[in-house]
Amino acid sequence: MTVLAAPAGQLGSPPVNLAVFAVLLAVTLFAVYRASNRNATTADYYAADSAFSGRRNGIALTGDYLSAASFLGIAGAIAVHGYDGFLYSIGFLVAWLVALLLVAEPVRNTGRFTMGDVLAYRMRQRPVRAAAATSTLVISFFYMVAQMAGAGGLVALLLDVHGKAGQALVICVVGLVMILYVLVGGMKGTTWVQVIKATLLLVCVVLMTVFLLGKFGFSVSALLDEAANNNANGHDVLAPGTHYQTVQSQLDFISLSLALVFGAAGLPHVLMRFYTVPDARQARRSVVWAIGCMSVFYLATLVLGYGASALVGSDRILASTGGENSAAPLLAFEIGGTLLLGIVAAIAFATILAVVAGLTLTASASFAHDVYANIFRGGNARPAAEIRVARLTAVVVGALAMIGGILANGLNVAFLVALAFAFAASANLSTLLYSLFWKRFNTRGTLWGMYGGLGSCLLLVFFSPVVSGAPSSVFPGVDFHLYPLTNPGIVSIPFSFLAGYLGTVLSSEKADPARQKEMAVRALTGIGTRTS
Repeated sequence: MTVLAAPAGQLGSPPVNLAVFAVLLAVTLFAVYRASNRNATTADYYAADSAFSGRRNGIALTGDYLSAASFLGIAGAIAVHGYDGFLYSIGFLVAWLVALLLVAEPVRNTGRFTMGDVLAYRMRQRPVRAAAATSTLVISFFYMVAQMAGAGGLVALLLDVHGKAGQALVICVVGLVMILYVLVGGMKGTTWVQVIKATLLLVCVVLMTVFLLGKFGFSVSALLDEAANNNANGHDVLAPGTHYQTVQSQLDFISLSLALVFGAAGLPHVLMRFYTVPDARQARRSVVWAIGCMSVFYLATLVLGYGASALVGSDRILASTGGENSAAPLLAFEIGGTLLLGIVAAIAFATILAVVAGLTLTASASFAHDVYANIFRGGNARPAAEIRVARLTAVVVGALAMIGGILANGLNVAFLVALAFAFAASANLSTLLYSLFWKRFNTRGTLWGMYGGLGSCLLLVFFSPVVSGAPSSVFPGVDFHLYPLTNPGIVSIPFSFLAGYLGTVLSSEKADPARQKEMAVRALTGIGTRTS
């Protein structure tokens, strides 16, 4: 097979990369179009009429969860930092045990379309739904910014677009395609995009892992030795401590770990996927399938990360246009040349599109269902009007995500997603667990927990090195940081639980015992659950 030569300074052949991506884009758009024939009711648009099996929904959960952070950011972190980079994979995977054991079944049984349904079940509707919608929109925005930033870096590397204006244009194109997915396909179309993307991603990383091990005679020791030889940290890359060396960085790691482990169970787009299955049993099956698929993926990232260090080298990765995010595409080019690079590029683009589509659908559903239908219309909105509001919200959210992605272009996407996990763990997890398992919990506790966690998280991030005071900051030219860590989870997550507790015990408002008992029975048994 003849491999097209690439001009100096350019990776692969942009026409080939574009062609493969165009084919995959056409396939996913066709799937969205075929799935769009029934979006007449809110149950169709938000939850695909709860018609997906646990296995299929589990694969879709994998596609929804395995973002650009997983495919690009983690592989790059392992390639550069070794063992310390793999800690991202461990955190992302272990987090699903919290979702499996504490969240999946009761959320499926007590909610209908959004997280706000669960939180407002036995609380005052208007303030709690407003808080849930605010939290969902903020978390979805941060998560989407990470995906858009990954899109910019990937395009810069693969299409030889080095100017900020060109990268901004591609980020906008990604945003427009994502909005199209949501407007046309709803949850059913988005789910099929995620199933296709997850299947291709898993097949791709497994085949790359096999090819890579084959280059070293299927000897893991030989692979690790070569990775250490080509890494700036030498053999230290095989042990903990290359990235988290100081006391401050170790505290940052603890903060990151808390955010990753507790964040997944509070991510709105993950919670919303539990409503696309018919019952709690299928919701549990979804999580089990997702854990199995993601275990394979994250083990493969360990091999791919060290493989990138072995075949590409950490110095070349860091010197590339996409920085750490370029490790996986560079490795693909080393293993299979231009064609494999084009395939990996297409899957990476599909990864970004699928995840952002899921986030956009979640944010738009939260605003339309929680704010418009239940706050403005008192629960009496017409389905067609509610869906129209959801689609308008998707356009607005997509536009904001494009702007955020342009501003964050160049930052490590795994790091940006870790911030979104911190927001989810801080604002949502405490109130979800209190609502489901603490009978005394009331409306004030819900509001204090959500706004306290969200507000403390925003404040700490704003005054952290993420925004100013470091070369990798959003505004590197100024320094007003007061909080030394890059992840706020170590402070904001306990503060959220404390705020929810204090709000409850200091309030004169009493919880509704009848609604609490009804919610407990429904959460455990599913009796009374309705999906349409």
